[in-house]
Amino acid sequence: MNLPSPDVVFPNEYKTSCFIKNVVKAPNISIGDYTYYDDRQNSAAFEQNNVLFNYPEFGDRLIIGKFCAIAEGTKFIMGPANHRLSSVTTYPFSVFGGTWEENTPPHLSQLPRKGDIVIGNDVWIGRECLILPGVHIGDGAIIAARSVLTRDIPPYTIAGGNPAAVRRQRFDEAVTALLLELRWWDFPPEVLAQALPMLCNPDLEAFTRWAQDLLRHRSTQKDSNR
Repeated sequence: MNLPSPDVVFPNEYKTSCFIKNVVKAPNISIGDYTYYDDRQNSAAFEQNNVLFNYPEFGDRLIIGKFCAIAEGTKFIMGPANHRLSSVTTYPFSVFGGTWEENTPPHLSQLPRKGDIVIGNDVWIGRECLILPGVHIGDGAIIAARSVLTRDIPPYTIAGGNPAAVRRQRFDEAVTALLLELRWWDFPPEVLAQALPMLCNPDLEAFTRWAQDLLRHRSTQKDSNR
């Protein structure tokens, strides 16, 4: 099989899409196979231009799953972008040194902690979205262009706006549950290639029958291996 490699930087001839796991170096950023960022200028500079205020010593992480499509201009705002909220002033005196630094606690220790940004698998994020600290986006979600993400987005929903809110479910509960159990993004590459006709089939009834058969077969194999 002539399968795309997840270990190349530019997976096609256009060189605007970058498999970003291969260019990100920060120890607190984790990105799954085949997730790409698309940018006409320099998609390989994703970490420098799109993950803002990232100081790994602060302790928060950016975790992005497999097969995500991230459009140009999307920004991930990490926790150190925040300011102290617990006192009468939010001004970061300590970062400017001298007596100001001597008379104030260390800057990072004062910041509110929102937690990790976690993006699931097969998530499509539209152009110029802004994702704030602590936000979780579930598998299969779609985020409209120029949305500001301040809260969690459930799996297989379409969300958008400022602040972003869920607009509708992509599928009914049965299909959503089936997809979350199937986890097609974890298929071995050869198996995935064979499954593509069904994964890209707009006939959801045909997909449902196929997925149910596959899961039954998977369950039978597990039982026989016990």
